[in-house]
Amino acid sequence: MSPLKTAPRRVDAAVETKVRPGLARRQVYAVAGCYFVASFAALGLPPYLTEILPELGDGAARWAGLLYIVPTIFGAIGAPLWGRLADRFGRKKLLLRAQLGLVAAFLLAGWADSLATFTTALVIQGVLGGTFAASNGYLGAALEGHALSRALTLMQGSARAALVCAPIVVGSLTPWLSPHRQYALLAVLPLAAAVMLAALPEPPRSRPAAPARATAEVEAAEPTAAEAVADAEPAPLADAPRATAGSLRALYALEFAFVFSTVISFPYLIALIKERIPGTGPMVSGVLFALPHMCYLVAAMAVHSLFRNRPRLGIALGFGCIALGLAGHGVAHSLTAFVAVRLVLGAGLTLGLVCMSMLAADCARGRAPGGLFGSIEFFSKAGAVAAGLAAAAGNDWFGPTAPVVTGTAIALVTVAAIAVPRLSRTLRTRRSPRCPR
Repeated sequence: MSPLKTAPRRVDAAVETKVRPGLARRQVYAVAGCYFVASFAALGLPPYLTEILPELGDGAARWAGLLYIVPTIFGAIGAPLWGRLADRFGRKKLLLRAQLGLVAAFLLAGWADSLATFTTALVIQGVLGGTFAASNGYLGAALEGHALSRALTLMQGSARAALVCAPIVVGSLTPWLSPHRQYALLAVLPLAAAVMLAALPEPPRSRPAAPARATAEVEAAEPTAAEAVADAEPAPLADAPRATAGSLRALYALEFAFVFSTVISFPYLIALIKERIPGTGPMVSGVLFALPHMCYLVAAMAVHSLFRNRPRLGIALGFGCIALGLAGHGVAHSLTAFVAVRLVLGAGLTLGLVCMSMLAADCARGRAPGGLFGSIEFFSKAGAVAAGLAAAAGNDWFGPTAPVVTGTAIALVTVAAIAVPRLSRTLRTRRSPRCPR
C-alpha cells in the first residue's frame, strides 16, 4: 500500500493517542442538563418583559428593548475575565459560581419593587452568570477533539431546547403567577443545578502534553496527507497539535457574524408574520419562531457525524442556508412559505452551530479552555447585542423586513469571505506544477 493511502490513518491514530482526563458520558449529559434547567428563566422570561415592566412603573414598557440586552452586554464584558479566573482557580468552582450568581440575580429580580432594582438584577445576571461559557470551559478542560466537539454540540442542543420550551412553560404558569414573580420561583432551578454539579469531578488545571512520539508522527504524516487531498477539503484543524492565532481570529469573526445574522431576525419575527399573514394566532407564530431550533434538536448529531472532518465546508453551507432562508423571509406571504424559509434557516443554524463547535474544539488544543470559551462567549454576545441594535434601528426606519435583509447581507458577505480565499488557493494549486519531494 502506498504512503499516500496510509498517511491519513497514521495522523488519526497519532491524534487519538493523546492523553486526556476525559469525562464519562453521563457526566457530560449532567453538565448539559444543568445548563438546560439553569437557563429556563434567562431564556424564558425576557420575552415577557412587556408584561413585567408595567408592574414596576413603566406602563408603556418603553425600556423593554434595552433591558432585553442588558444581561447580554454585561455577560459579554464579564465572560473573558471569568474564563481566565476559571483557568487559574478551577473550572468547577467557577461553574458553580455562575449557577449561584443566577440564583442571586433571579431572586432579586423576582422580589424587585422598582425598575431600578429590577435593572440591577439583570446587571447581576449578566456579570455573575455566564453558565454557558463556564460549562464549555469545564468540558474543554476534560475533553479533546471529536469528544469535545460532540459535547459542545450537545450544549448547543440544551440551549435550543430551553429556547423552545422555556417560553411555553412560563406562559403556562402565567394564569397562576405573573412572569415577574416567576423569576423568584425559577431561581430554584440554577440552585438545583449547582447541587448536581457539586458531585462532578474537578478537571485538571493544565492539560497533559501529547507524547513526543505521537507529536512526531503527526508532524511527519501531515505533509503526505495534505498531498493526498490537495484538491479536496483542507486538512481539518484537528490534525494540528495547536490551532494558529489566525484560526482563532477567524473563529471569533465567524462567531460574531453567525450570531449577528441569525439573532437579527428574532426580535421582530412575530411582527413580520402578523403583517404578512393577518389573523395568525400566537400559537402558530410561536411554532414558526421555534422551527429553526427544532431543526437543530433533530439533526445536530447527524450533521456532526457527516461534517466531522470538513467543518469549513459545513460553515460555508450553513451561512449559505442562512442567507437563503433570511432572503425568503422578505418574500414569504403564506404560512407554507414561512414554514419553508424557517426550515431553510434551521438547516443553516444547525450546520453553523455544529461546525463551529468543531472549530472551537480544535482551537482548544493546547490552550487554557476557560479563557478560550470566555472569549468566544464575548464575541457571541457582542454579535447578539449588535444584532439587537441593528434590528431595532432597521425596524424603526424601514419596517420588520429590514432586519432579515440586513442578516441576509451579512451572511452573504461571510460566505464570500470563506469561499474566495479557498477558490484562490484551488486555482493556484491547479495552475502550479507540484514540486517533487
